[in-house]
Amino acid sequence: MPVLRSACGRREARTRVSRRAPASGGGAPRAPRNAGGAWAVVAGAALAAVLVADGARAQQVFRSGIDLVTFGVTVVDKKGNPIRGLTAADFEITEEGRAQSIRYFIEGDKGDAPLPLHIGLLFDTSGSMGEDIKLARTAAVKFVQKLPHAEDVTLVDFDTEVRVARYSQAELPRLIERIRLRKPEGWTALYDAVGIYMNGAQDQEGRKVLVLYTDGGDTRSSMSWGDVIDMLKASDVTVYCVGFLEHQSPSSRSDQRMRLEQIARTTGGTAHFPYSAEQLESVYDKIVEELSARYTIGYLSTNERADGHWRDVKIRVKRPDLKDFKIRTRAGYFAPYRESSR
Repeated sequence: MPVLRSACGRREARTRVSRRAPASGGGAPRAPRNAGGAWAVVAGAALAAVLVADGARAQQVFRSGIDLVTFGVTVVDKKGNPIRGLTAADFEITEEGRAQSIRYFIEGDKGDAPLPLHIGLLFDTSGSMGEDIKLARTAAVKFVQKLPHAEDVTLVDFDTEVRVARYSQAELPRLIERIRLRKPEGWTALYDAVGIYMNGAQDQEGRKVLVLYTDGGDTRSSMSWGDVIDMLKASDVTVYCVGFLEHQSPSSRSDQRMRLEQIARTTGGTAHFPYSAEQLESVYDKIVEELSARYTIGYLSTNERADGHWRDVKIRVKRPDLKDFKIRTRAGYFAPYRESSR
């Protein structure tokens, strides 16, 4: 997806899904407006074609030239509180059943060389969010104000269209202003929004965390649910979902909750479903605490084949004194890919 840089240093792009929005969803989508930067327009169907290799998800490959395999790992006790103070010696990693040697280890931002942190915010502004948009805005703004230090923040707000802008730390007031100005209208291109963010995040080095604000429904995407799950598996982004389901119909609420939970679980994140502004405080306290206690573990795979295939990875804590704990992380990764390795 082409990305253009504006004069203020912010990166912005827009993907338009070329279908009309119904009147019941907030009216027809407005024409693109320039927010101070240049816009790139990409057809949603073309995006989906790029993201699914050879038209078959089973053959999807993750192309990367990075040899160090990294995993974000959260260890929590039975009450869900992060367990801190573990060392590399407390973990063991196996890839396809073969033991791997840890080459990089850090807890949160501790140490002399922490990986840079990149934050993504996916903000649903479709018509179905009409009754929840105020709470969603409050949620997004409060999280921005509580953010740990990050290299940048990428905002993806979406309805029938998907709009992308990347902000530096110095530009966070502009980010907050943009969140507050968005009004609910149009259809919901949730899956396309996730795909577009994941596609752009591949070029970012370091830790990547995405917080998704939505009711979980999708009515307009070119990408399928299976495409989204494949992209999440191929990515090293950790996703935290903040779902607004109170005003959804009973027939759709269960399915939407299940999908948001699966998105988070696939990436090692968590899903939360607040019904009030007060509940948001505890949600953000949990996310921020978890980020500060999250372990980043890296290793060089003993499998040198660059065939792009999926590899199962198991990470466990081997300290006998720890009881009733749980590990949240990805289930594996797609190997690097080079044409000569096919």
